[in-house]
Amino acid sequence: MTAARAAVEILKREGVTAAFGVPGAAINPFYKALKEGGGIDHTLARHVEGASHMAEGYTRTKPGNIGVCIGTSGPAGTDMITGLYSAIGDSIPILCVTGQAPTHVIHKEDFQAVDIASIAKPVTKMAVTVLEAAQVPGVFQQAFHLMRSGRPGPVLIDLPIDVQLTEIEFDPETYAPLPVYKPAATRAQVEKAIGFLLASQRPLIVAGGGVINADACDLLVEFAELTGTPVIPTLMGWGAIPDDHELNAGMVGLQTSHRYGNATFLESDFVLGIGNRWANRHTGYKLDVYREGRTFVHVDIEPTQIGKIFAPDYGIASDAKAALALFVEVARELKAAGRLPDRTDWIAAGQERKATLLRRTHFDDVPIKPQRVYEEMNKAFGPETRYVSTIGLSQIAGAQMLHVYQPRHWINCGQAGPLGWTIPAALGVAKADPDGQVVALSGDYDFQFLIEELAVGAQHRIPYVHVLVNNSYLGLIRQAQIGLDINFQVNLEFENVNSPELGVYGVDHVKVAEGLGCKAIRVTDPSDLAAAFEQAKKLAQEFRVPVVVEAILERITNISMSRTADISDVTEFEEVATEAWHVPSAIKTFKA
Repeated sequence: MTAARAAVEILKREGVTAAFGVPGAAINPFYKALKEGGGIDHTLARHVEGASHMAEGYTRTKPGNIGVCIGTSGPAGTDMITGLYSAIGDSIPILCVTGQAPTHVIHKEDFQAVDIASIAKPVTKMAVTVLEAAQVPGVFQQAFHLMRSGRPGPVLIDLPIDVQLTEIEFDPETYAPLPVYKPAATRAQVEKAIGFLLASQRPLIVAGGGVINADACDLLVEFAELTGTPVIPTLMGWGAIPDDHELNAGMVGLQTSHRYGNATFLESDFVLGIGNRWANRHTGYKLDVYREGRTFVHVDIEPTQIGKIFAPDYGIASDAKAALALFVEVARELKAAGRLPDRTDWIAAGQERKATLLRRTHFDDVPIKPQRVYEEMNKAFGPETRYVSTIGLSQIAGAQMLHVYQPRHWINCGQAGPLGWTIPAALGVAKADPDGQVVALSGDYDFQFLIEELAVGAQHRIPYVHVLVNNSYLGLIRQAQIGLDINFQVNLEFENVNSPELGVYGVDHVKVAEGLGCKAIRVTDPSDLAAAFEQAKKLAQEFRVPVVVEAILERITNISMSRTADISDVTEFEEVATEAWHVPSAIKTFKA
């Protein structure tokens, strides 16, 4: 068979059932193999970067998924670099397959011939241009081994067109994936780590995205319950423990954090970090504040992550699931022996903060205050909802005010945060979970970056609800410019001559969405939000297309965050809750 056909047969035997991409001359033999081989459902993207983000969303939705994105030579590969960067930053395995000019002209400045492997190397676990057709099966086998082993991440395989077309000997029936390598903690290491926990008075667990990647959330919750240890999920670990669990202490950080989460963390004396990387949005830049008075144990699958940000008191290189299985085993034994301390008072103190240190969400202002949008989202979308978002004030406020109850139900590009990510990622999520409820969240600029991908949802009948909060501003950048005393090149307002009813809000997102084959609803009064969300859910099911709900916001809202890069110094620009009706959708009933 051709090397291209061998590659497709390997994809199927590695569990791939879906791919996203854009064909072109240099990758057409691979597309022929896709068609003739069958078994892989291909979604045609409108932009190759969009295909890479669709692959990310697909991977992030279910354990074991590996999203595949495909493009031709030259700019297709460079377009996918952002997706590869986003994937490696969050430890997400995706496979990028690109076409390439014939091997004998690659270095002769041939049309759309670029050394994509060299360009992609810094943002992949492996990036290779395959020059010998007989190596194609081995390279694809190695790619899946690398993507799954150790810290997960993306791979790029570049296939010259003559390599794709070359006949090789390959027996798909006897093909087998390579064993996956993951480091595992030892019993002695876990016993030492638990010794730190037993010696503490006010312990916390920081649960990162590695816990979710390892499909270890049940073990995390069991360990927390056995030991009475509250859990701080990171932004990537959000959903590892339900928001309404009594041991969920809230999120910590400069931006995507809760008032009660930061307050509880600052009272702690021991922190067990599992599958997290001490990202600066979580720790702040003032590590002395984050570390002062606390002992740290760090468990991570990647040995070089231990000590990268700061030296812990003890480090363990281990897959989160392997480590947590041992943590649970040891904790069960300690409990049976009556050696676990009573943490009732510490847990109660955290729950008290969770019921008192809240930000107000209920406002009746017109134009709409963004807090009200998230309040109504909490009411309209239940615990089964998978939220998808990227970056901006919309994402930061969403993380402060939305509720997540299950792993992989907050799908967010935490490290790279590229604008435009949300629409294609949401399509990938909805493709991976066609029967689930997928709700995307964007500000107006993120929404506009890859807006053409809405047509992919219309063409391929991929329904989801997209909540668009529109203030016609680069809101996060505007807020970041306050410290520089400028407000420069962040204002998106203009009077649209074709839609004068919008005033200065400029782009008519409803017309654009409808022009791309989707449904859209515009809301200007907060009292109409609930009905709009219900209508959107019905329209998505009826027409099987993306449905946009655009909320016209007040132009300027400053969202809570630290101006000093210090988690103990978060500025509350807007009102905090002082009465129960200020926070009707709060996880816990407000206590004045």
